[in-house]
Amino acid sequence: MAHKRVLSGMRPSGKLHLGHFHGVLLNWLKLQKENECLFFVADWHALTTEYNNPSNIQDNIKEMALDWLSCGIDPDKSTIFLQSAVKEHAELHLLLSMITPLSWLERNPTYKEQLEEVKDKDLHTYGFLGYPVLQTADIIIYKADMVPVGIDQAPHLELSREITRRFNFLYGKIFPEPQTLLTETPKLLGTDGRKMSKSYNNAIFLSDPPDVIEKKILPMMTDPARQRRTDKGNPEICPVYFLHRIYSTSETISWVEQGCRTAGIGCIECKRSLIPSIIKELEPIQKKRAELEKNPDIVNQVLTKGNVKAKRIAAETMAGVRKALHV
Repeated sequence: MAHKRVLSGMRPSGKLHLGHFHGVLLNWLKLQKENECLFFVADWHALTTEYNNPSNIQDNIKEMALDWLSCGIDPDKSTIFLQSAVKEHAELHLLLSMITPLSWLERNPTYKEQLEEVKDKDLHTYGFLGYPVLQTADIIIYKADMVPVGIDQAPHLELSREITRRFNFLYGKIFPEPQTLLTETPKLLGTDGRKMSKSYNNAIFLSDPPDVIEKKILPMMTDPARQRRTDKGNPEICPVYFLHRIYSTSETISWVEQGCRTAGIGCIECKRSLIPSIIKELEPIQKKRAELEKNPDIVNQVLTKGNVKAKRIAAETMAGVRKALHV
């Protein structure tokens, strides 16, 4: 199969957790083996919700990039760069905003959901409403063939495809329509049974030491029907069992499932059998991170190298765009 150009990015929210690892990074690791991958730190996107408090963004960029490198995202195989270092993103975003109907942005289900759910921030801004337009610019400026996304980002990518089609209709076929590549595990349950998220305070971070992992798992919610040790449970609705199916051996999973359904084991036993599996999974990642942290300039070095390559591609694309628009 011919190499494809793959583009994906993350907002710098700080250290990454298991949800990021299984929902995004594992997929990136597979993709970089067989494709031309560009992975970017979406620091401008972070401003759509953190515009009133941007002071943590620089530290978050470093923490997130360290986690990428620790997990095996390889700057010799993939282009790792900073969105704001490639100013052509902003130029294409401006031009796309001229042709994007307002109704397309307002009907975006993710936009509506966030306005309903987020009460502690004022998201009634153009930056937040126009998030998919900037996202479209991020993707098509590199003429990406595929975009790996979680299920919650799928509506944004479909909107990107619509904007791309409209641009090509008006000015000629300059951009390929990006294809959606959904991750196999788009959502990982956190310690409270909701989607794992830093904002929910229910996340297990890739850099959490063993004692912290234990403290987070032991109080985890389980099947609410199991009020007593002798009550039988349903593992299918238990967040701990959900993690067992990812981290534990088939023998342990069978033991946990049977023990839960028959009340042969208690919830604490179930949790304690999970802890070593997660610690073992994170051990090589944490070892690599410790090595990387010995060089305090490693993140800047990687990003600087990637910025140069990304800017070269973006500049070539924008030369064609300006010619098509006569600007």
